[in-house]
Amino acid sequence: MLYSHVLVAVDLIDECRSVADHAMALAKALDAKLTLLHVVEPLAMAYGGDVPMDLSMLQQQQFDQARERMKAFAGDYDLPEEHLQIAFGHPRHEIHRVSTEQNCDLIVVGSHGRHGLALLLGSTANDVLHGAPCDVIAVRLGKKGKK
Repeated sequence: MLYSHVLVAVDLIDECRSVADHAMALAKALDAKLTLLHVVEPLAMAYGGDVPMDLSMLQQQQFDQARERMKAFAGDYDLPEEHLQIAFGHPRHEIHRVSTEQNCDLIVVGSHGRHGLALLLGSTANDVLHGAPCDVIAVRLGKKGKK
């Protein structure tokens, strides 16, 4: 079998549905397992690390919201809860870590520019590609009607 376990990294906005759609179609065609991953970045990373207050409560709320959004998002794909992963950290590192731990042989990410998925995967899509422990497919987003 070419691929037996596909990991798709999503940021849980509507635009990333096309990434999940591609990954789901690919996994179904290959009769492969699909794992859906969302990475929650530490708030200190988003603010340059120099935040003079405790962000742990806000971070927990962000993580809890991500869990609820992930369940709703995954419900559209009939994915069981054990196929859902939420990680905390730098997206590139967490995507690589989860793909290694889960024995994934393909990673699917979205890529399109400086907004939307760029908040999670903008330059990270390139990082994921070059440091990945397996093959990577980048699904181009934001090009509706263009070929």
